[in-house]
Amino acid sequence: MSTMIFVNLPVKDLERSKTFFGKLGYSFNPQFTDENAACLVISDTIFAMLLVEPFFRTFTKKEIADPATSTTVIIALSAESREQVDDLADRALAAGGQPAMEPQDQGFMYGRSFLDPDGHQWEIIWMDPAATQG
Repeated sequence: MSTMIFVNLPVKDLERSKTFFGKLGYSFNPQFTDENAACLVISDTIFAMLLVEPFFRTFTKKEIADPATSTTVIIALSAESREQVDDLADRALAAGGQPAMEPQDQGFMYGRSFLDPDGHQWEIIWMDPAATQG
């Protein structure tokens, strides 16, 4: 069995977050989605658990960082092409996301980033497969 990753993110408004990520083309696993959490399906092995803040607090003894003023994680996802990077970033901005950084174009690697409605930073990156060949 492949290792799976579940990134847990606190959100202020679960329905707003579900609507935002739905507009990006993502789905949610209903088995792990209720009024406190939504399981965002990114791939067969990558998921983001969007947890309302009171529920998120039950998983940690630490304070929850405010993503509007602090960065604790940057979620980076690969894309199959430069066009896919632009498509996803453009859809995020059209759905209410905010630009996080300027696009990064290094020729063999291209990426764009955005902030989701709660301020979490997401990066979408394409890398030329030839560049990864040893």
